[in-house]
Amino acid sequence: MHIAWLGKKSPFCGNVTYSREVTNALLERGHQVSFLHFAQEQEEPDNWPDCPEVSLPFLYKSQVYTIPTLKAAKVLSQSLRQLKPDIVHASLTLSPLDFLLPDICGELNLPLVATFHTPFAGKGAKLKSGTQLLAYQLYAPFLVNYDRVIVFSQVQRDLLARLGLLPENVAVIPNGVDIQKYSPGSSKIKAKLNAQRLFIYQGRLAPEKNVEPLLRAWKHSEMHPDSKLLIVGDGPLTPSLEPFYGSEHGIYWLGFIAEEERRIEILRGCDVFILPSLVEGLSISLLEAMACGVACLATDVGADGEVLEGGAGVILTPRRVESQLRTLLPLFQDHPELTTLLGQKARKRVVERYTLSQNITQVEKLYTQVLEQRRFHFSRGA
Repeated sequence: MHIAWLGKKSPFCGNVTYSREVTNALLERGHQVSFLHFAQEQEEPDNWPDCPEVSLPFLYKSQVYTIPTLKAAKVLSQSLRQLKPDIVHASLTLSPLDFLLPDICGELNLPLVATFHTPFAGKGAKLKSGTQLLAYQLYAPFLVNYDRVIVFSQVQRDLLARLGLLPENVAVIPNGVDIQKYSPGSSKIKAKLNAQRLFIYQGRLAPEKNVEPLLRAWKHSEMHPDSKLLIVGDGPLTPSLEPFYGSEHGIYWLGFIAEEERRIEILRGCDVFILPSLVEGLSISLLEAMACGVACLATDVGADGEVLEGGAGVILTPRRVESQLRTLLPLFQDHPELTTLLGQKARKRVVERYTLSQNITQVEKLYTQVLEQRRFHFSRGA
């Protein structure tokens, strides 16, 4: 099967990881993939799929959204006409092209699938987080025109159904991780940092990630000198946070780490992974930490709470992160047997429900269903 994949290659974010992992896995299963994205990179990202690429012109792009040039829609249409894929899969990039894709693919008679990544507050907030709900309301009238829409949880599916999408056209296919690559193993990171206990946050440093309550909780918990907190990632809040929460408090800022092997080695050396977000989709960073056997704490937003429910991790309340962490950080510091047990349960949960292999199998089945449905309609029309 030939899949034209429209997604992100930079700047690094969960959408980039999703595109890389899924397209690599599709190639490994013998499919043909053409990757369409905004502009050719100067330097090839780590572990990028070896497949033909099409660069789309843009005016601006960030981790959150992309503004294409006026020519981008024409370049996209001409490229799809030349590629003649069996199906188009758009890992939606919060770009105006997302809204034009149904018309472009309709003119070319190409089946169109979307993965809708937009984060949301989750069940506890009744999905009323303003900007996130607005994004769902904005996208819903256009997503109706996609053959299928992939989301990460039943809560998202229910919301889109309330906004007018047919439930049968919305597929819940959670993110998955490569459990062979992301697995427990040896690490030298504790020795390098002279640490006995390692805690980690990995992700963007942006307001919706709610990192400052974690930093305040750590600072006020009077953790032992041999307990360290690693902050892996970068973002707009870095300059306003890093000067006030430094190594004198046992906090180490490692910045964005592009090399996947190094990120895995760091995760393997950590005892506790903390994700205090106010909104999420389904965090790939969380799944990667779980797959490496790290005890995980995450807020009940997006599908993250669903991932940890039933004892696979500790679920935090978004608005009470600081007070809860003031209790939990010393607890996990002083009871290594607790983190070992939670790490084992986290790994088991990922192996059971969130492997990349399971994800790809479901995506393949969805492609087949869409193509068969198309053929059935055409035969009926004929």
